[in-house]
Amino acid sequence: QDPALSPLTSRDLMRAAETPASNIFYPYFANRLPQLLAEKNPSLVGFSLNYLSQALCTFAMLGFLKQRYPHLPVALGGSLVTSWMRNPGWRNPFSGLVDHLIAGPGEEPLLKLLGDKTVQADHHQPDYSGLPLSDYLSPGLTLPYAASSGCYWNRCSFCPEKAESNPYLPLSPARVGADLRQLNKLHRPVLLHLLDNAVSPALLQELAAGPPGSPWYGFARVTPQLADPDFCEALHQSGCRMLQLGIESGDQGVLDALDKGIDLGMVSRVLQVLKRAGIATYVYLLFGTPAETLNQARATLEFTVRHRRTIGFLNLAIFNMPICSPEAQMLAVENFYEGDLSLYTDFVHPYGWHRKKVRQFLDQEFKKHPAVATILRREPPLFTSNHAAFFC
Repeated sequence: QDPALSPLTSRDLMRAAETPASNIFYPYFANRLPQLLAEKNPSLVGFSLNYLSQALCTFAMLGFLKQRYPHLPVALGGSLVTSWMRNPGWRNPFSGLVDHLIAGPGEEPLLKLLGDKTVQADHHQPDYSGLPLSDYLSPGLTLPYAASSGCYWNRCSFCPEKAESNPYLPLSPARVGADLRQLNKLHRPVLLHLLDNAVSPALLQELAAGPPGSPWYGFARVTPQLADPDFCEALHQSGCRMLQLGIESGDQGVLDALDKGIDLGMVSRVLQVLKRAGIATYVYLLFGTPAETLNQARATLEFTVRHRRTIGFLNLAIFNMPICSPEAQMLAVENFYEGDLSLYTDFVHPYGWHRKKVRQFLDQEFKKHPAVATILRREPPLFTSNHAAFFC
C-alpha cells in the first residue's frame, strides 16, 4: 500500500515508474535486478502482474530498468494486465515505458518476441525447477497445475471470465493425467492444486480412473456426476481430498437469475454424497447480487444451517460488478474505485440491498449463527482455501 499512489490509476503507476527510489522495496530490487541482468544477459525482461498489491512495485521496477537500461525491452503480462486489456474501453497508457503488453496466456507471445517464428500451440509439461518450491508456508510441497484457462460453463452473469470474453482452452484429460503422474514421480508433492476455474467432468472422470499419485483438490461445478456415490468414492480413492464449490446462493430464484445452471436439490445431494465419500467441501457464497434481497440472503443462511454437517469450509463474499459486464450497462452505476484502471463499478441495487446493508447482515446475523460460526472456526485466522485441504 502507498498513502499517495493508487494502483487503480495509470497516472499514479507512471509516477511510481518515474520515482522508483521512493518505493519501499527499492533497496532490494536496485541491488538484485542488476545482478540478474549481469548473470543472464537477457534480450527481454518480462513481468507477470497478477494482483493490485503488486502493481506499484512492478512499475517502480519497470521505471528502474528503463532509467538504467533504456535499450532493454520489457514485456508486461499476467491476469491483472489481462483484465485491463480485455476492457472494451482500454487505451494503452503505458507507451514509452512498456514495450510489449500481453493479455492471456503468455507462452506463445513471449516465444515469438524472443525470435521463435515457428511456435506451435503444442503442450509441454510444466517445469518448476526454477522456483523455490520448499519456501512456501505449507507442511510440504503443494504443486500447482492448470489443466485449462477460462471456464467451461462461462455463463454466470457475475463472472469476470464471461465479462472479459476469456475463451475456454482445455488440455485433453489424457494429457493432464499423464502430466500429473509424471510430475508426481518427479517432485513427490504432498498435495496437488488444480488451478482451473472448474475442473471439467471429463477430467474428473480421468482422475477417478487414473489417480495422479498424490492427494489433490480444486474447484468443481455441482453436476449430477458428483451426486453419484460410486463415482465420488472413486474420486476419493484417486486422492481427492477437497472440492471447492461455487454455490453462491441458497435461493433458487437467485441462482436462476445468475444463470448458475444448478439446482438446490442437486446441491443437497452432492454435499451429502461428497461427505459420505470422505471428500471435504469448501463452499463459496455470494451476497448482494442484483437479483438478491434480504429475504433471499436469509434463505441462504437457512440453506447453510440445514447443511452444516456436510459443509466443510465457507467463503462469504460481497458481489463486485465487473465494469465491462452487460449488467453494468443496465443498472445505474457509480464510481466504486476512482481510477481509469478500475475493474469493478458500484451500482444502485434495484431492491435497495446495498453493500453496507449486506455487510451488516453478514457480520451481525449470518456469521453469528452458531452453526455458521462453527464452520468458520475450522479455518485458522490468516489461512485460506489453499491451506484448507491440510485441515481435513
